Amino acid sequence: MIDVYSWATPNGHKIHIMLEECGLSYRAHPIDIGKGEQFTPEFLAISPNNKIPAMTDSDGPDGKPISLFESGAMMIYLAGKTGKFLGKTDRERYSTLQWLMFQMGGLGPMLGQCHHFRIYAPEKIEYAVNRYTNEAKRLYGVLDKQLGKTPYIAGKSYTIADMAIWPWLRNWKNQGIEMADYPHVAQWFEAIGKRPAVQRGVTVLADLRKPAFDDKAKEILFGSTQYQKR
Repeated sequence: MIDVYSWATPNGHKIHIMLEECGLSYRAHPIDIGKGEQFTPEFLAISPNNKIPAMTDSDGPDGKPISLFESGAMMIYLAGKTGKFLGKTDRERYSTLQWLMFQMGGLGPMLGQCHHFRIYAPEKIEYAVNRYTNEAKRLYGVLDKQLGKTPYIAGKSYTIADMAIWPWLRNWKNQGIEMADYPHVAQWFEAIGKRPAVQRGVTVLADLRKPAFDDKAKEILFGSTQYQKR
């Protein structure tokens, strides 16, 4: 059995969608990041970087339990476990992995900073807002160019690269993006959103998440609490 420890965020949705697409049995355990549950010893035992999501699989690759953190690693693991969504040839797999790394190393962190400075920062810093909004627009442009050549992010087939990127684009309005400026992205985004497994995945734990962070949650997420030695 797979147990996923998560929250209804873009990184959490990536794993929820992947599990739904693979048809694997799993249990979702909420880790309320606004309450600081990501800092408990039990969660840190499987996610030492105190970030969601994390997961355990009682039936690991050697028949023994395994725990994993970092959503990209988890998606690669699940793709290997099921033989799905990573590509069938070496060329397809490398294409998928490079776009997964694009999300992990660029798109996710930059859009996260864009959200922070546009929405959550206690003071509006014009330089930061402009820097990350412009970077968001650049990254959307990279995606639009790619999707003008292929129906899916990594090529002709739907892969973990699509699952990793799609949830981060759900809040495009908050990122200062006009989706009409990126017609290939818009078409792809709509198509992915119609997949039944995607629709199921984004509902996982979603009813537990509050529409906005209160001051206490903001301090836990963005203040000194996150920097304490554990």
